[in-house]
Amino acid sequence: MRVRKRKGAKEHLENHPHYVILNPEEAKGKWQEVFGNTNPIHVEVGSGKGGFITGMALRHPDINYIGIDIQLSVLSYALDKVLESQAKNVKLLRVDGSSLRNYFEDGEIDLLYLNFSDPWPKTRHEKRRLTYKDFLDTYEKILPEKGEIHFKTDNRGLFEYSLASFSQYGMTLKEVCLDLHASDLEDNVMTEYEEKFSSKGQVIYRVEAFFK
Repeated sequence: MRVRKRKGAKEHLENHPHYVILNPEEAKGKWQEVFGNTNPIHVEVGSGKGGFITGMALRHPDINYIGIDIQLSVLSYALDKVLESQAKNVKLLRVDGSSLRNYFEDGEIDLLYLNFSDPWPKTRHEKRRLTYKDFLDTYEKILPEKGEIHFKTDNRGLFEYSLASFSQYGMTLKEVCLDLHASDLEDNVMTEYEEKFSSKGQVIYRVEAFFK
């Protein structure tokens, strides 16, 4: 999600170290200590303005959530959402999704969310797609055995590519939704993009993929 540069965003993040982990590499292997409990840890890569991660945290107080985004201003808006919600089980990181192994030990994460990732439609940019096999290699390491990825997008091309990428990697597909909002899936928390696109009548695609 691209937004205008927000004045004071860096300072805003630095002023809330309880929610924004400024040196996440130091938390590697210690995330249960950071949260102060042994609850499962779910990570959203590309958390945008925080609507999804905050909504999930409020619905599931027995799960710890980590929202990741590389864009400074975007993450500062996510922090606003977290502060407003007063959710106790959320942490935010300003890091790149390609370097997750710098911040999480093998098997340390219980579930991964990829919501409305950049489709990078040009063939020469395939390696930048968050469902490309190199990213799947990383996810498989930080997730437990048979760990899962929940993926949502409005982009049919990216969805079809991701289904193929998951399958070619040897993953098991479940809950393949070609029209999420017309399905009977419960507990769906919408992202800002999802609200925007679905209000215009655009179809939202979703799948759960499991490593074997």
